[in-house]
Amino acid sequence: MELIDTHCHLDVAEFDADRQAVIHRSRAAGLVGIVIPAIHAKGWDALLGLCASQDDLYPALGLHPVYLDQHQPSDLPALERAIADRGPVAVGEIGLDYSQPELDRARQQALLEAQLAIARAADLPVLLHVRKAHDAMLAILRRARVRGGIAHAYNGSLQQAHAYLDLGFRLGFGGMLTFDRSSRLRRLAARLPGEAIVLETDAPDMTVAAHRGGRNSPEYLPDVLQSLAEVRQDAPEALAALTSANAREVLGIVSLLPSSTEQ
Repeated sequence: MELIDTHCHLDVAEFDADRQAVIHRSRAAGLVGIVIPAIHAKGWDALLGLCASQDDLYPALGLHPVYLDQHQPSDLPALERAIADRGPVAVGEIGLDYSQPELDRARQQALLEAQLAIARAADLPVLLHVRKAHDAMLAILRRARVRGGIAHAYNGSLQQAHAYLDLGFRLGFGGMLTFDRSSRLRRLAARLPGEAIVLETDAPDMTVAAHRGGRNSPEYLPDVLQSLAEVRQDAPEALAALTSANAREVLGIVSLLPSSTEQ
């Protein structure tokens, strides 16, 4: 089976001690691609360097809404330049987080809209962080008219899911799907059309049930696949092929080197 982790923060400090070992174990687990989204401008260079060193790591560049106070006005033109110079697969992680009242919503929206305009100009998909803000996000996306992307760690309703699909988006499912208590999310994953779903870990956060309390890792993506197979009553092999094809299509990844799994 070939799997693609569409959202993994492999560049962060939690992986500094054993990053290469994690990559090797992930390949052994069947991963042929890992998408690494940025969260702030100061991390772009290290992220891009990491992805440049490995054939199967794919960068996304963006400014995360939770780190609003760390972003500078100069970061937006810097993002445009970095996209032109370095060719990431997506703009992200960007979005709206209304779960934290201290985060100014107007500033979040302005930052999001600016980055969506950059993505549209570059004809790139976007990786969205959305918490308690799906209706607001969908309203902005209808105006922005980007080419689509992924709503990461999707936790909205079935109706909202179909609205994202109509706008060219896929929906990311990760570790929460592996918990039996996530009954609403598991029902949603069972009811969505297959072409809607991509897999992710969001490592080092949001780990799978088997590693509760520990660091999440892209090597645990098969656990997410297995849970998806259980709720959809489908073969893991078929879902691996489907979700990987979905990821390739929405992110424009036209080829993944077979040799990358052997390195």
